[in-house]
Amino acid sequence: MKNVTESIRKELAALAAKPESEIDFSDIPATTEQDWQGASRGKFYRPIKQQLTVRIDADVLDWLKSQGKGYQSRLNEILRAAMLEQGRHR
Repeated sequence: MKNVTESIRKELAALAAKPESEIDFSDIPATTEQDWQGASRGKFYRPIKQQLTVRIDADVLDWLKSQGKGYQSRLNEILRAAMLEQGRHR
């Protein structure tokens, strides 16, 4: 964790070491199935982008650019779709 003081780190470590039976949950309302009906996993998740240099055939790059602005995002979408298709995600 970035920007966390040493005292906060110690406090978090102490909380993590505490057994659940010793944690007071009385101020947290119980949830029901209905509370979770509209929930979705990863709604606000954005993968961290990493800058790199890659060599792509000129005709492939021309095709990507011919589709308008955002060719790098499109390239990322194409690669992500291929990754998910092969079942290598997470």
